[in-house]
Amino acid sequence: MSLVYGADEAGRGPILGPMTIAVVGVDDAAARELVELGVADSKRFGSNEEGRRQRRELAERIRERVPACRLRMVEVEEIDHYTFRGQLNALERRVVLELLAALEAPRDAEVICDGARMFAPLRSCFPRLRAVDDGESAHVAVAAASIVAKDARDRAFAVIAERYEEQFGPVRGGGYLNAATRRFLEAYEARHGRLPPEARRSWGADKGGNLSLF
Repeated sequence: MSLVYGADEAGRGPILGPMTIAVVGVDDAAARELVELGVADSKRFGSNEEGRRQRRELAERIRERVPACRLRMVEVEEIDHYTFRGQLNALERRVVLELLAALEAPRDAEVICDGARMFAPLRSCFPRLRAVDDGESAHVAVAAASIVAKDARDRAFAVIAERYEEQFGPVRGGGYLNAATRRFLEAYEARHGRLPPEARRSWGADKGGNLSLF
């Protein structure tokens, strides 16, 4: 059975919580079914409760229907380790290769990764690999991977938000450094003298900066 593999991530940019990376493999029948289900880029559903619910339902149906699906949760400590060394892209490439290996994708498999510059080096491992921007529009396998990854990230962040809600109130924004997240981090540091363990100390380091809240 010949599969097309799509790879995408969720949570590269936030200051709070993990990053998730998913690879989904589809055959022609599964691809048609996913299109009929309305599988599209996870970001199109938005970040409100209804959007998260839609992603959750679609992610469940994707996992039920596709021949191959693997996901990896990349925790904050690993993100920091690589980002401080300027190797966040290398981390993403390594995880995608790990997932493809776990799925036993053959070297001649058709692989589509979301991120033209980031994933082009993987052609040395998979000669038919296509590294493209807006990969969700390139193939439904990438759109499916996007939904699976974002749903997992949604659920992981919900656990973090629930953990701190009683002490600090709602933590909104998915962990991105918006006003609500900044208020939470400032309040946590004022109370505990440090940032929470779910905060990425390396935030901004891949852009030439570093974590500066105050």
